[in-house]
Amino acid sequence: MTDLTHDAYTDTAEEMDFLTMLEESLSVEQPTRGDIAIGTILAIDSMGMLVDLGMKRDGIVPRSDLERLGEMNYKVGDEIPVMIVRTEDEEGNMIVSATKAKQNEDWLRAEEMMANEEIYTGVVADANRGGLIVPFGELRGFVPASHVVDLARGLNEDERKDNLSSLVGQTISVKIIEVNRRRRRLVLSQREAQREMRDARKDNLLETLQEGEVRRGVVSGLRDFGAFVDLGGADGLIHISELAWHRVKHPRELLNVGDEVEVYVLRLDHEGRRIGLSLKRLQPNPWTQVDDLYHIGQVVEGTISRVTQFGAFVSLEPGIEALLHASQISDPPPADPTLLLHEGQVIQARVISIESHRQRLGLTIRDMDNGDLLDSAETGAEVEAETEAETEAALEPEIEASEVDGDTVELDSVEPGVEDEPVTAH
Repeated sequence: MTDLTHDAYTDTAEEMDFLTMLEESLSVEQPTRGDIAIGTILAIDSMGMLVDLGMKRDGIVPRSDLERLGEMNYKVGDEIPVMIVRTEDEEGNMIVSATKAKQNEDWLRAEEMMANEEIYTGVVADANRGGLIVPFGELRGFVPASHVVDLARGLNEDERKDNLSSLVGQTISVKIIEVNRRRRRLVLSQREAQREMRDARKDNLLETLQEGEVRRGVVSGLRDFGAFVDLGGADGLIHISELAWHRVKHPRELLNVGDEVEVYVLRLDHEGRRIGLSLKRLQPNPWTQVDDLYHIGQVVEGTISRVTQFGAFVSLEPGIEALLHASQISDPPPADPTLLLHEGQVIQARVISIESHRQRLGLTIRDMDNGDLLDSAETGAEVEAETEAETEAALEPEIEASEVDGDTVELDSVEPGVEDEPVTAH
């Protein structure tokens, strides 16, 4: 009886121990593939690394995985993050990866940098016809050719590849524009990084500039509408109308890329990040000398700079542009002055009005001898079935439309945005 009771008690105790062990085992969260765990290094040998993960089984980091990390400075007792690759192999071992854990950290860092619009600096490791490879920790970031700065256009495939290959080994700044773990895509942009850095430099420059001050810079680009000047990391624009007091057809008439110039800070637009500059404001305004240089009735020689339906503009020295109205070409006025006058033509004219405060000077050639200029001219009555009064009425609105605040302006002049990309002149 006693023996039976003792046996029953022993069986019950063993059953309780088993249930306790089972409960403890179930209470430990079972690892799954892809989990990240922090382990303590127990041993390192030629086969790899043994890591204590605080579970029932230790994890094994294969030697090949460690070699992918490059130079190893690990030692027994160090803690290291690992990713569960296989919960159990053919021999019952748990296989973990230090490389994949490091890549996971890099993916998280890339996502954070993209969200914060941070700029990353790396070394170009490789190039192919599609772009550049820039390592990002254990990941391989890709910079498409379209996002590479200063890559010449119009190159054939071999030329483009050679151009990209020349960048291998160089340190570049890029911005992360796509992170896709599932497709293992990490896309970078050098162009976006440069644009952001340029905007930051311009913001800093705008804080230090003052309207009316004079700065020294270098001509960085020429466009039809003006010249860009690098003021030290950021560009300002000299609009073509601010290059000189006389009419300029293209900035290349006065400037070349690389020229060092002094410029006048004309206007600052903090919101639009625009810096307006001027060259002519540092030169004497010729209109202040008009009253000393010219008088009513004076005969002058000038060169026609532009012909319109209402007359012609005549360039005089030094940089003065006078108006020869159609009514002062002949009597009656010609229906189409472009049939009589042309750009670049040198004529003799008489001064009939001076308004230096409005920067206006009027000319006439009706009583001047300009060769055969008017011999072949047909009057407005012969060319058009309009009376002299009707012609004057039709031309007057055009005269008004060509004047702003009393200043004669170019009718096709448009103020461009300073953020337009400068095009270097070759």
